Amino acid sequence: MAFESLTDKLQNVFKKLRSKGRLTEEDVKLALKEVKMALLEADVNFKVVKQFTKSVQEQAIGQDVMNGLNPGQMVIKIVNDELVKLMGSETTDLPLRPGNEITVFMMAGLQGAGKTTTVAKLAGKLKSKGRKPLLVACDVYRPAAITQLQVNGERQGVEVFPWETSRNLWTLRKQQLSMQKPTSRM
Repeated sequence: MAFESLTDKLQNVFKKLRSKGRLTEEDVKLALKEVKMALLEADVNFKVVKQFTKSVQEQAIGQDVMNGLNPGQMVIKIVNDELVKLMGSETTDLPLRPGNEITVFMMAGLQGAGKTTTVAKLAGKLKSKGRKPLLVACDVYRPAAITQLQVNGERQGVEVFPWETSRNLWTLRKQQLSMQKPTSRM
């Protein structure tokens, strides 16, 4: 969800740049102001955003447009390259414990950022690799989020811990751990 919002904002900014043959400093500053706001709204650290926008601005100001690209596409390319550089271009495996040891992951973040969907898809991927994930909804104050996890877990064919048995997070955690057998769990 955060990336969809960022994409929408970038697309709106870059529509304005399409008719220009060369990027001016003002064009870049306008675009980066919107990028900066989108990143901050996505809860990216202010210092990271500041460094990111500085790096993009240094590359984009006065940049000649590459063959086949308009100015908006050129800025998008620069922003994309910097995002890849910032987040990393390599994929890494999750640090799973060997054999039948239990591995626990906790997903935390802003409401609406896509945590529930992401964790269900991640559990489905682990299941397809022979692991036995168990999803546990710990948002005991938002029943809709718990229902969403149950629905997404069912879609992935992944077991979801029955949250109704407790509304206390510590008791929930103890029950979840006692439910796990000595098999690989997420």
